[in-house]
Amino acid sequence: MPALVALIAGNYEGKQRNVAYAVIGGVAGAGIAIGPILGGWATTELSWRVVFLGEVVLVLFILAMTRLIGDAARPGPKPRLDILGTALSASGLGLIVLGVLQSSTWGWVQPKDSPIEPLGFSLTLFVIAFGAVLLWAFTAWQRHREDTGRDPLVHLSLVRIPPLRAGLIGLLSQNLILMGVFFTVPLYLQLVLGFDALETGIKMLPVSITMFVASAIGARLAGKYSVRAVVRAGLWITLASVVVLLATIKPALDDSMFATSMAGLGIGMGLLASQLGKVVQASVDASGRGEAGGLQFTGQQLGSSLGVALIGAVVLSGLTSNFVENISTDARISAQVSEQVSTAVSSGIDFVSSDQVAAAATEAGLDEPTTTALVESYEEAQLEALKAGLLGAALLALLSLPFTRELPHEPQPDTSQAVDAGVIV
Repeated sequence: MPALVALIAGNYEGKQRNVAYAVIGGVAGAGIAIGPILGGWATTELSWRVVFLGEVVLVLFILAMTRLIGDAARPGPKPRLDILGTALSASGLGLIVLGVLQSSTWGWVQPKDSPIEPLGFSLTLFVIAFGAVLLWAFTAWQRHREDTGRDPLVHLSLVRIPPLRAGLIGLLSQNLILMGVFFTVPLYLQLVLGFDALETGIKMLPVSITMFVASAIGARLAGKYSVRAVVRAGLWITLASVVVLLATIKPALDDSMFATSMAGLGIGMGLLASQLGKVVQASVDASGRGEAGGLQFTGQQLGSSLGVALIGAVVLSGLTSNFVENISTDARISAQVSEQVSTAVSSGIDFVSSDQVAAAATEAGLDEPTTTALVESYEEAQLEALKAGLLGAALLALLSLPFTRELPHEPQPDTSQAVDAGVIV
């Protein structure tokens, strides 16, 4: 993926290069939204196996088209891969994501279903802390390699460039928010409202359309408005759209409001995508584009992973706590049944349809009034948990705003000369 950045720089110049960066960002985000439509259609009408066959066909098509792309220049001697640095960075990032992902099952501090309980605490914080220690060891190893004249995996001096640092944080935030929303919305559409995979993909289509259009338009705004202004506008639009989306989480779908909020989300994400990749690349000279591209895509993929893990943990933890609270205060459910259910779900529950809850209650021998009360309590807990997840995504958008202050604050009508000369813009 980092090679894409170098290929763009090698095949385009000036304004065309800026547009190309914006298109890549827009297509990447739109692909995330189009995927559920194509996958949903294949799963619903054909078979899930078709999805994997389709990926093979797509890769073959890409390989056939590479002859139309000129290779990118590789200045300087060929570097040697830092194997230890690769292992440390991958392990550190992986453990942090794993810890966040498992927090809804293991618990954050108080253990729930933790495989081991060090010092009486949940394993979550220890896994995350160990990941952080490995990342610290990674940075120390990178400095050691630089000091001894060997190629590091990443020149850490890059992250000290303010625009590049702000761009990376923006890319991380963009994917945190987008994937957090994309984790939550399908749960609502499929498991609460009962839509199939294809219908769910169609309902999410406005994001794809508006994100692609907004990223193209955003690339044209650089000559009139600063990167900082466009990115901040994108974050505010994203924040407003997620809040509107949160208001649509009800037992019945408000089609117009839902479509409007999804379209607004696409506009906000598209404006971010149109600027952030360009900022990262414009912050370094030609020799640093590959490394900057690596950091850029690492930020995006880390944001995607953490977005699913973090918002997923919020949703699943909220589902469990709200369900337990609802059944404990429902007069239709006896204290004995309430205690039994609370004990059964104390380690966490999966987000399933209410029909599955009803079937489980019936199989357990509960009478119809109690089963109805349990199902209603679960359905209410579903909506509350989904709202908590979207509220978390909105909070992430709000927290991202202060980090935009290091972005370029002057319009940049044509950055080609600055980029080629290695000037930080």
